[in-house]
Amino acid sequence: MMRGFILGVAASALLALVGGFVAIQSGLIPANADATPGGLELWAAGTSLSATVSREAPKIANPVALSDEHLTEGVKLYGEHCAICHGTAAGDASASPVAKGLYPKPPQLATDGVEDDAEGLSYWKIKHGIRLSGMPSWKGSLSDTQIWTLALFLKHMDKLPPNAQAAWSQVRN
Repeated sequence: MMRGFILGVAASALLALVGGFVAIQSGLIPANADATPGGLELWAAGTSLSATVSREAPKIANPVALSDEHLTEGVKLYGEHCAICHGTAAGDASASPVAKGLYPKPPQLATDGVEDDAEGLSYWKIKHGIRLSGMPSWKGSLSDTQIWTLALFLKHMDKLPPNAQAAWSQVRN
């Protein structure tokens, strides 16, 4: 009785693997950026990302001090490296053609916001990127200090002091 149960489970698992392989090999699972993602894809990507950043994102305080100068520098870095995909102070209205064509769609940060995210989470995402999305790893292009400066700006982008707010309103993508 137990042997039959185990064989049934093994056969079901094998059938699921073969079925998945056939679906992938035959192109039944869309790879195009304009297709609607399936539930399994959304679950797998979201679960993997959450688990990875939960394990790997720095839990330390941002080593870049909160100051007008650092926030303004964060705005400048954002304008140079991030606005093309994540928009400007205008939010959704500023989504570029690049952003509109990416899959998954990059959040327009002035609308979607990340102010409630820990700075270590933003730091990790900027430094390492997100696989199978348009989010690149910036660790080869930006220093750790620049990445922390960007994380500082993102944390405070909804309550900037006047000079940083003026710079933020001038960012174009």
